[in-house]
Amino acid sequence: MKYNRWDDSKIDTDLYLQLQDLSTILSDNPDLKFDYKYGSFIDLTNGNVTGSHLWDISNQEIKERGYKTDVFLRTIGTLHYSQVPFMKEYIEKINESGMPNFAAQLITLLEDIRLEEIITKIRPGTKRDFAVRRKHLKHYFETQLGTNVTRNHSLDELFCLIYLLIQTDQPDPNFPKANKQQLSSLAKLKPHIYASFEAKNMEDITAIAEQMVLQIEDDYKDMINVYFSFPISHIEKYEKNTLFDELTRTDDIPNDEKEDIDEENNESMDEQLPSWHQENENSDRKQNFLQFELESGTKTSIIGSGARETEDADQAMGTIQGASGTSDNNDYSKVDSLEKQSSNKGKHSNDNDLNYGEENKNAVAIVEKANTPSKEELLAYENAVETIEAYKRKLATTIEKVLEHKMNAPRKDLIIGRLSKKLLPVIIDENPRVFYKKNQESKDIDAVFTLLVDCSASMHNKMEETKRGVVLFHEVLEQLKIPHSIVGFWEDANDVKENYQPNYFHEIHSYTDSLYQNNGARIMQLEPQEDNRDGFSIRVITKELAARREKNKFLLVFSDGEPAAANYDQNGIIDTNLAVSEARKKGIDVIGMFLADGEIDEREDLTMKNIYGKERLMIPSVDELPEHFAPLLKKLLLRTI
Repeated sequence: MKYNRWDDSKIDTDLYLQLQDLSTILSDNPDLKFDYKYGSFIDLTNGNVTGSHLWDISNQEIKERGYKTDVFLRTIGTLHYSQVPFMKEYIEKINESGMPNFAAQLITLLEDIRLEEIITKIRPGTKRDFAVRRKHLKHYFETQLGTNVTRNHSLDELFCLIYLLIQTDQPDPNFPKANKQQLSSLAKLKPHIYASFEAKNMEDITAIAEQMVLQIEDDYKDMINVYFSFPISHIEKYEKNTLFDELTRTDDIPNDEKEDIDEENNESMDEQLPSWHQENENSDRKQNFLQFELESGTKTSIIGSGARETEDADQAMGTIQGASGTSDNNDYSKVDSLEKQSSNKGKHSNDNDLNYGEENKNAVAIVEKANTPSKEELLAYENAVETIEAYKRKLATTIEKVLEHKMNAPRKDLIIGRLSKKLLPVIIDENPRVFYKKNQESKDIDAVFTLLVDCSASMHNKMEETKRGVVLFHEVLEQLKIPHSIVGFWEDANDVKENYQPNYFHEIHSYTDSLYQNNGARIMQLEPQEDNRDGFSIRVITKELAARREKNKFLLVFSDGEPAAANYDQNGIIDTNLAVSEARKKGIDVIGMFLADGEIDEREDLTMKNIYGKERLMIPSVDELPEHFAPLLKKLLLRTI
């Protein structure tokens, strides 16, 4: 386990999923994913919309609205209203100037102001979000202004003054902290700044930004700080007018072959025909053709109306060209239809992606059975049983008493059975229940449990104490005759390859053998190994639990931190949170149990909250595991009775 160190912050899974949904819906592109970066930009090449680290602050409202406005600016604004050719031309010019950093941030600032006005007009519900954004950035740049004055970062100071002048609500604002040189430069730039408010398109914005750069480039060295990232990544690859045009463009036919056609015998008419027609032979080509759009194929002289842009209502159409002929009288009654075959083939080829998530498409589950316990393991198990005997006896006795009481207690207020002596409900109730039954037998506990034990390398100094908690779990459920499984999980980092990530599941107990006597010592075979891919492991176990017939299903996960595996660090928390949500939707109660080295800090609690929500148990020290675990187990068992 290790922390995801992105600017020393933790990922908020609920907010991330909101931002992901916003990115997909507003861009109308399911392949466009949200990501946290050091700036806000849109990257069609890698399929990303990013939010700036500037919004990773403690105030939750500002944080949420700040990230949302970044998504609004990129998926509504930049995607549809920023004209790529003008931005490319601007980039080429500023690369030759002495202040490319300043010039890139200036164009981003001015363009974002223009886009904000467009977005709030077409989506008035975003006004409050942008109001919070402006207020926070104004305070931020006021603070940065003082810092840049102190550090003598002249151009950074001027950039802060430009932002504050744009966002001021006063006719002639005063900046007493600023240096005279920057105030003088700001005065020269004021006409251009005010002109940006009247800009109608990207061409106007780039012209204004160019004039501002030319006016001051001889007086300053480039900026030190980066406040805004250029809004379009890999802009040199795009040719269309906007990024939206790039998403919807139709490429030319990839081959340059041309079909040989006898023009004298070929007859074609530009006439709309119905989609049904009589069968005909195509040998002499003396016929009219239905006209279709082709994305790829051989060039032909058949005249069409040309390519058009895709539309929302378009649907994919497959066409088959052939000739009628005599049937071979073959019996195909036992063969699946093409649609069914295609469906089955798709499920098979993408089974891993569909079941285990995009982040785990290369993960492979490898089951490793426990060995027959050795004498040393039997002795160690007996010692562990002695240390948890008091917890086991108290917990098992409580559950058994509750079951006995339920079995012997008469059931009251029934509509059939023996007549009760208390007949008042006959008078006062519209539908009286005045019958009861004695000695109604109750069913056994209808539940099944799985305990997933993190066997990553970071569990090295915790595994021995963790085994005590696992022993308590097994001993109590075995006494109560409740089927359960115990599985250790890890990913072998040494064997990970580009398209292969082996994930091991050490099966200590299965549902079928968990109630056998003298099998408990297998627990002592749990050992720390390598990495941990929690989301994948939870999905594998969820699939097994979902197939069980018991009414109550529980999945307990012993862990000591966030997931960490190959290409999994940044998205591990998100993926694991999704895996937990998917399991809960299938009726499985998932509880995360955090094992700390001592005092639990705020970061650790936030990590577990982002993954498991309220259903988490934070244990300060591993040696306290039994006394924390016993009440949880009691609560879960009582829930099933």
